[in-house]
Amino acid sequence: MKKLTKLATILALSAVGTAFAHGYKAGPIEIEHPWSRATVEQATTGAVYLVLRNPSKQEDRLLSASTPAAEKVELHTHIHDGDVMRMRQINAIDISPESNTTLEPSGLHLMLIGLKQPLIKGKAFPMTLVFEQAGPVTVQIDVQGLKDRAPSHSGSEETPADHSHSHSHSHSH
Repeated sequence: MKKLTKLATILALSAVGTAFAHGYKAGPIEIEHPWSRATVEQATTGAVYLVLRNPSKQEDRLLSASTPAAEKVELHTHIHDGDVMRMRQINAIDISPESNTTLEPSGLHLMLIGLKQPLIKGKAFPMTLVFEQAGPVTVQIDVQGLKDRAPSHSGSEETPADHSHSHSHSHSH
């Protein structure tokens, strides 16, 4: 009888962990839609994107990240250097109170250095994020297609534009 109760508790706890789609929590910080692009066979680097929501009145900072999928993870941003966009490593990502901080292509992102194997679409890998206030949390990173600009998820509250990206052409000839 005790074994059943334990199992029920474990099932209940695991259900709580997946309460919102592709979402995780570290203290008050909500980590939504962590994703990465697939990489080609020879790639030694990759990038991870996600949204950090902070509904609290307390500032926090993402200090570091690690994953068994790569030798190390660096926090990066893109800066304009004249007409060129350059990546630059930063020490932390500030998460302002009552705001969202989005890590996305051509913006803030987590750089995977020394990939141990290619990232394959449809697979996922774990990553531990370490926050200054909220502490560490492990999330699953969903690997999307090589050219994807955003995480794909069905039945979400995203704008309809997300679902028509394969048909739109942003520049004319």
